[in-house]
Amino acid sequence: MDLLIRNGRVIDPASGIDGRYDLLVLNGKIQAVQPVIKPPAAIDCRIIDAAGCIVTPGLIDMHTHLREPGHEYKETIQSGSRAAAAGGFTSIACMANTEPVNDTAAVTRFICERARTQACVNVFPIGAMTVGLKGETLTEMGDMKAAGIVAVSDDGRTVADTEVMRRCMEYARTFDLPVICHCEDHNLSRYGVMHEGITAMRLGLRGIPPIAEEIIVARDILLAAWTGYPVHIAHVSTAGSVRLISDAKQRGIPVTAETAPHYFTLTEEAVIGFNTDAKVNPPLRTAEDRAAIREGLCDGTIDVIASDHAPHSSLEKDVEFDNAAYGMIGLETSLALTLALVHEGVLTMNQAIEKLTINPARILRLPKGTLVPGTEADITIIDPNQRWTIDRDHFFSKSKNSPLHGMPVTGKVLYTIVAGTVVYPFPA
Repeated sequence: MDLLIRNGRVIDPASGIDGRYDLLVLNGKIQAVQPVIKPPAAIDCRIIDAAGCIVTPGLIDMHTHLREPGHEYKETIQSGSRAAAAGGFTSIACMANTEPVNDTAAVTRFICERARTQACVNVFPIGAMTVGLKGETLTEMGDMKAAGIVAVSDDGRTVADTEVMRRCMEYARTFDLPVICHCEDHNLSRYGVMHEGITAMRLGLRGIPPIAEEIIVARDILLAAWTGYPVHIAHVSTAGSVRLISDAKQRGIPVTAETAPHYFTLTEEAVIGFNTDAKVNPPLRTAEDRAAIREGLCDGTIDVIASDHAPHSSLEKDVEFDNAAYGMIGLETSLALTLALVHEGVLTMNQAIEKLTINPARILRLPKGTLVPGTEADITIIDPNQRWTIDRDHFFSKSKNSPLHGMPVTGKVLYTIVAGTVVYPFPA
């Protein structure tokens, strides 16, 4: 589809653009970004008036769980991609903890084929580092990369054996595959179900101490220093992790990091009442940790905001807190929670867009996250001032496990455009 997007505030941190521009899309590619563009006389362009709106590169979520294959009753590639489009994301990367695990080229090809035929956004599989996510035997990363993976991770589990983790990094280097680290010392966390602290004590729940995350963050930073190969730390949740990553960056160690919106929005108190929708891993932390996450986003210690979209059905959530599954959905709420940081003055709009576009694109080595002419026309149009109330009953995800239900927010996606085609709002 050919498009002319007019009168919007175009923000493209990758090219330094921030101003009122028109944007022309021809044959699925960005043709021009100029102050004023006249509709081409010989071309029938759809014109979108973006006055009062922000026009950005298509948002990228580098940490999602789509549950297919194996748990399609929670989410499918089709439903997850629709949730992504409704949230403004044109590209998402899905973790390997499916059933079977994405630890072979065959599973990778299945995901890629399903995405090609059923997804309305770009879906990039992330392959397992070890067979079965068991932390023992390395996967055939080269075969999986040829089949379509863009990174490796045992997300959901930590490779506990440091020697195996070192070999994972060295092997990933062979194929230039980013390494994404789930940082959790299971010996410290295995009996816990929420953050270790006064709230857990009052509820009578077993706690997970911050050091369970921080010990593995420190280990993987040291491995990055030793091997010289970058690591990406997933879902940072503690002030101690932020300090470790900041120190590593100052010393020139190749490390990047992400956090999820729930870690800069909620605290451990969201669990009060035994709210299983607020049970996540790593757990929601203290107000001090939340403040540190916000500061880490502001000063660049944390490079990326990613949803860690983790759908579960009521079968896994409407049970005793100890037995409930970890995780909350986030694809349809991430942007609004991120924009709250802008409205509060924690981040500039440019910083927020950078953490949702070019930074994840660079980490995953994707040719995305920019509006430079000649690139594929993945575009998100946002009304930063539209007020709405989060209503999980109207989510496009198959699952509804969000503790944010009923929260008033400001900032909403108006259009999601993939390769020049408007995929959201969905066709009637």
